[in-house]
Amino acid sequence: MKRKLLLLNLALLALSAVGGIRLRREWVEARAREEAVLRTRVKPTPAPRLPSPPRRPASGPRPAYRSVFAVGEFRVLFAAQLMYILGFEFEILGLSVLVYAQTRSAFLTALAFSMGFAPQAIGGAFFTALADRLPPRIVIGTGLVIRAGPGLVIGLWPGCPVPAMLALVAVTATAAPVFSAAISGLLPEMFDGDSYVLARSVFSLTSSGTQILGLGIGGAVLAVVPSRWLLLTAGLSLIAAAAISRLGLRPRLGLRSPPGQPRAARGRGILGATVAGNIELFADRQVRGLLLAQWLPAWCVTGAESLIVPYAGSLGRPASAAGPLLAAMPAGMLLGEVLVGRFVRPGARRRLAFPLAAGMGVPLLALTFRLPLLLVGVLLLTCGSGFAYQLGIQRAFLDSLPEGRRAQAFGLNSTGAMGGQGLTPSVAGGLALAVGAPGPAMAIAGAVTILAALALRGPLTGRPGARCIPAG
Repeated sequence: MKRKLLLLNLALLALSAVGGIRLRREWVEARAREEAVLRTRVKPTPAPRLPSPPRRPASGPRPAYRSVFAVGEFRVLFAAQLMYILGFEFEILGLSVLVYAQTRSAFLTALAFSMGFAPQAIGGAFFTALADRLPPRIVIGTGLVIRAGPGLVIGLWPGCPVPAMLALVAVTATAAPVFSAAISGLLPEMFDGDSYVLARSVFSLTSSGTQILGLGIGGAVLAVVPSRWLLLTAGLSLIAAAAISRLGLRPRLGLRSPPGQPRAARGRGILGATVAGNIELFADRQVRGLLLAQWLPAWCVTGAESLIVPYAGSLGRPASAAGPLLAAMPAGMLLGEVLVGRFVRPGARRRLAFPLAAGMGVPLLALTFRLPLLLVGVLLLTCGSGFAYQLGIQRAFLDSLPEGRRAQAFGLNSTGAMGGQGLTPSVAGGLALAVGAPGPAMAIAGAVTILAALALRGPLTGRPGARCIPAG
C-alpha cells in the first residue's frame, strides 16, 4: 500500500489538447470573418490569403525524455525528488520495524505506518497557500529540512519513547503537501505542452522505481544494522534533498496572487487563504471534475491493493508469497507510464484516459475466484498499468487552474489523493470482513472503480456536455 500512497502523492497533473483545439477553431472562424469583410470592402485588390496556423503536433519533433532532462533546474528537482523518496521509504520502513520491536503491537505498527500519510491531509487543507505566497526555493528547502527531523531525532536518541516518535512523524508530515505543491508549481514555469506531461511522467516513474529500490535497500540495511541507523540514513537523505534544491534552484519571488484579487484578500492569513482557495477551486465545475477523476479510481484500486497480503493467505500461501504480488502493481505503473508517456501522442492520451481508468477495475473482478499466483500477478500488473490514464488529463487539469492558484491546486490534489488512500484500505478491510474473504472484496473494489470511471466520463473525455458530479 505504501508504494501507491507515495506514488499518488506525487503523482499528478496535466495533458489535454481540448483548449488548444477550441482556440484553433475560434481563430479560424475569426480569420474567416475578417477575410469576408476584406473581400466585401476591397473588391479590386482582394486581401491575400493568410496561411493556416501550424498544427502543434506537426510543428517539430515530439519532445523526448532527454529534452526534459536538458533543463538544468529539472535535473535539480529530479535529484531532490529521488533523495526525498528514498528518505521517505527508509523512514517508514525503519519506524515500523522499530515500533514493532519495542511494542510487539500490530496496531501501533500500523499506526506508525499511517503517521507519515494521514496528517498530510491537515497540511494540504490549511497550509498549501504558502506554496503560492513564498519563494519556491525557500518552501521546498525548508519543508525537506522539517521532514528530516524524525529520522535524525529518533536515530540519534535511543531512548525516544514510541508516543514521541509517532507525534514527531505526524507533526512533520503536515509539511509534505506544501513543498510538494511548490515543486509541482515550478514545472509549468519550466515546460509547456507535451514537455510538461513528460516531466510529470518522469516524476511518476521516479516515484515507482525509487519506492521499489528504497524498500530493497532498506531491507538489506536492516539485515545487518539496527533500525535506528536506517532512520538516521532517512534523515540524512532528506537533508541532502534540501541542500540540492537550495543550491540548484534559482531565486524566484513569492506572493503569486490570482489576478484581480482584492488587497484585503491577499493579506489574509495563511489558514484562511488556504481554506478559501480550496473552496474556490472545488466550486469550479471543471476543476472539481478533474480532481475527482484523479482521486476516485485511484482510491478504489488502493483499497483493493491493501488486501493483497490476506488474499495470498487465502490461497494457502505464506506471507512471503505476497511480495511479488505487491511489486506487480508498481511494475505495471512503470510499464504504463513509459508506454503511454513516450509512445502515445497527446490527443490519443486524452482519448485513452477513460478506457484506461475504467479498465483498471476489470482485472480485479477475476480475483473473486481462487487463481494461480502467477495469474494473479499478471492481473495486478495489468491493473497497475491503467494508472497511466492520469497522463491523459494532466494537461487539462493544468489548463483549468487560475494562474495564482496553481501550486495550491496541486496541493489540494495531493491532499485528496492521500486522504482517500488512507481511508479506503480501512473500508476495504471492513468489506472483506463483512463478505468473509478478501477476494470478493477486491472484486467489489474493481466494480466500484468501473462505476467511478463511468460517473466521471465527462472530465475523463473532456466533452463539455458530458456529465460531471455536482458540488456538495
